[in-house]
Amino acid sequence: MTPTHKSLFAGFCSLALMILSIGSSQQRGLSQQQTTAPLGASDAPAQRQVTRENNPNYPARNPFYFEGKIDYELLGIDEPANAWEYMQRGIFRQDDQENYREAIRDYQRALELNNTENGTCQIVTAVTENFNTLDPAPCIFTLRLRLGYLLIHDEPEESIRLFREVLEIDPLRLEVHFLIAEAFEFLAEETADKQERTALYWKAIEEFQAELALTPPVDNPELSPDQANNAHTHWLLAEIHEKLGRYNEAIEAFENYLKATRWHSDVLPWRIQLAEKKIEELRGMVQAQAVSAPAGRTAPSRARARAAPRSQ
Repeated sequence: MTPTHKSLFAGFCSLALMILSIGSSQQRGLSQQQTTAPLGASDAPAQRQVTRENNPNYPARNPFYFEGKIDYELLGIDEPANAWEYMQRGIFRQDDQENYREAIRDYQRALELNNTENGTCQIVTAVTENFNTLDPAPCIFTLRLRLGYLLIHDEPEESIRLFREVLEIDPLRLEVHFLIAEAFEFLAEETADKQERTALYWKAIEEFQAELALTPPVDNPELSPDQANNAHTHWLLAEIHEKLGRYNEAIEAFENYLKATRWHSDVLPWRIQLAEKKIEELRGMVQAQAVSAPAGRTAPSRARARAAPRSQ
């Protein structure tokens, strides 16, 4: 090894010893700090406890409750304390956990705490002087919509009652009349009494028509070429008319369905061809009725056919 190499080697060894010495002293200093620090002391700042008042994910009532869904786990609620919190937990159980039984229980508990009958909520129709501090709180329509939807098959009458309350809160809320009509249709299919079934079908027709009245087509081809809206409602309306033997009305409803799907198709596109086929079949049935009608009698007019069941 040359003198130069020896000198370099000695320098590297000195540098390595110095680094090891610094590391050891730092480790000893850290050990001393840990030993001498008071028990339980921490350099990290204490975290502020999250409450309903300071949680940015918890919207304050203003005076209405927030009707949408909030990630329930972000609310930091151990146990619901009011109607809105029970509703949010119900939404979490319904949407995220798909635990419909527990969701129904939460919604029903929320309804007990947000009810006009016991004075825990009110229907707001105008701005008053004490608008920002309304007491009792406004009634929550999302709660009633979701509970009614979950009960529509097993308890259609209760669903109808809840949907009626939604319309009291928000008369222009879309799809509520549609849901009421479906509930009446379920009731009609469950009853064995023909007269009662007919009356229930007529109630469904009235609700479907009320739904259509909220979504009329724009009477301006330059703004929209649609000649009808709400295809699914027209479809179900046509089916009920057909069940009642009102074939002309069924044809009209199927034609409106085709108008509504002309530019927007259908989530079930096969129904478009089926509607065209149904129209042909129904026209044949109307012709058969006209041929089989006794001499001197004509088939009932639309006005008479429409008026008779409504009086029931």
